[in-house]
Amino acid sequence: MFQQPLPSLLPFVPILRGGGEVSVVQRALQALRADAQLNELESLLAFFANFVLDTPLVQQIMRRDMTVLRESPWYQEILREGETRGKASGELRGILSGIEINLELKFGDRGLQLMPEINHIQDLERLKTILRNIVTANTIEELQQIL
Repeated sequence: MFQQPLPSLLPFVPILRGGGEVSVVQRALQALRADAQLNELESLLAFFANFVLDTPLVQQIMRRDMTVLRESPWYQEILREGETRGKASGELRGILSGIEINLELKFGDRGLQLMPEINHIQDLERLKTILRNIVTANTIEELQQIL
């Protein structure tokens, strides 16, 4: 990689053959920092280095606390997606818990027998509809029609 005139590929050095060596990553980092146009790709190099080296070692090589990586658009997008998924997962668990409590309060053990079927539902809007209908349903049969 270092012998060929393809400096834009330097961030990918860690995932190329032999790129998992500390000295190779350090050499790629030096080459990136020496090029004013490519030094912004340092965070990308750190990203790929984390696949083949331990994070503390990558931080030591980069001599930064990974602030650059944390501020990168990729990291921010991954973080946002994780937060969105976490929020949806929490909301899903909350609705399922509400359904279970309401089924037990309104219909007792017979109502709880519906939970295995309800637990397979992942659509939040459908679960919200079920929760609302538990309150208005007069019988288990009415509720089963909704499921």
